[in-house]
Amino acid sequence: MSGTLIGTFYGVGVGPGPAGYLPVAALEALRAADLIYAPRARGVQDSVALQCLAGTGFTPAPAQLREIEFNMDPDRSVLSEHYAQLADAIARELRAGRTVAYLTIGDSMTYSTYGYVLAALRARIPELPQRTFPGVTSYAAAAAAMAWPLGEGKERVLILPCPESADELRREIETHDIVVLMKVGARLPWVLDLLREMDIAQHCAFARRIGLPGELLSTDVGALEANEAMGYLATLLVRRKPSVQR
Repeated sequence: MSGTLIGTFYGVGVGPGPAGYLPVAALEALRAADLIYAPRARGVQDSVALQCLAGTGFTPAPAQLREIEFNMDPDRSVLSEHYAQLADAIARELRAGRTVAYLTIGDSMTYSTYGYVLAALRARIPELPQRTFPGVTSYAAAAAAMAWPLGEGKERVLILPCPESADELRREIETHDIVVLMKVGARLPWVLDLLREMDIAQHCAFARRIGLPGELLSTDVGALEANEAMGYLATLLVRRKPSVQR
């Protein structure tokens, strides 16, 4: 392999679901890639990242595609080992001169597995040629889908992975105008109870699987049933006070 140029590594944010949310420059990179890595959550049959390519006019050839199964284990050592093995596999392809693209849901650098993969690759190939393409975040897509202004004037907006306790979340809501709540998961029942208790549920919004089968959109979460709404790819938009017409 002496003298072989290292291939370029692309990170591509494919958007949270609706067809056509992929940047044109990123689509051109995918078409030029020798290999495309697509993450898939353990226990899920289809990669959501691949589903997000629908409507772009581009479908990876079977020989071009590498699906990788992710298990977001709370044990950091297990996760580190997973990323190390993935980075080793991608590094071998890059050292062979192949161009490799990595798909990620939403924006490439916002709570994304891509950031971990990129760091692991740079540790192995310090001179790594790479380019990261931004994508549409879940909260930007949710706000657009529901015509829900995500910050007006000088409103303070906090992007927050859901805390483990209601008291902590209450403090964050009380000190910000809008809270974008991500990674809610099984915490949704007590989160909804808190919003109702604070009497703000009626001007909070919820989105799940935007643009995909099973989509759920609500601009008044007061009547939302947690057991029906829980699931992967969910985002809550919390407004402390009603929006004021300016």
